[in-house]
Amino acid sequence: MSRGAYLLDLGLVPYREAWDVQRSLAGAVSQGAIPDTVIFLEHPPVVTLGRRSDANELHVPEGAAVDVVETDRGGKSTFHGPGQLVSYPILDLRRHGKDVKRYVRDLEEALIRTLAAVGLDAERIDGLTGVWLTRPPRKIASIGVHISRWITTHGYALNVDLDPAPFTEWITACGLEDAMFTTIARELDRPVTVDDVRPHAAAALAEVFGLELETVPAEDGHGLWPQPLHAQLAVK
Repeated sequence: MSRGAYLLDLGLVPYREAWDVQRSLAGAVSQGAIPDTVIFLEHPPVVTLGRRSDANELHVPEGAAVDVVETDRGGKSTFHGPGQLVSYPILDLRRHGKDVKRYVRDLEEALIRTLAAVGLDAERIDGLTGVWLTRPPRKIASIGVHISRWITTHGYALNVDLDPAPFTEWITACGLEDAMFTTIARELDRPVTVDDVRPHAAAALAEVFGLELETVPAEDGHGLWPQPLHAQLAVK
């Protein structure tokens, strides 16, 4: 049985602003003011550091046009930039099993289904989080989540069509030495846009988590979060 949920498609949003959005929406979801909410967006170039990151992972060249942000998500360092589809599901896991490992596996499953829809056979690799193409292993999607009182924030980043060089030249992405990173466009050898992939990603998340997604317009700003109620809930 599917549950109603909101879908926010925000376009290009700076990382810190998107993080504020997540916290506000998480407060609203936790109090039942709004249903589960799935955010899709892209970020300007940014390196984010998870709770398990260490200084040796960061080697951004001086003068590089990229922000560096420490976050509260799990995992290590990763890179975000235009051409990467980022999804932040704000879900109440009390409705989805109250199982953190299962939640991460479900995100991986949604990514695998998304990639299958565009013609790529992706898979998990034992002991590693995220989604990969193999022979040889190439990472195409990263996952890092934060869960507080069973409410999820952060999520996944799927490489659609961007230069993967920052994953290896600017950071030791995900703490993986000598890992290869790839994109949908590179694997299909043709241009692919985030707009092309987003409907498949929405359908996959809806299937895996049993959601009936309702798109919330965000043309006049970024949708829900300027409402005072959500700001109040976020600080409780």
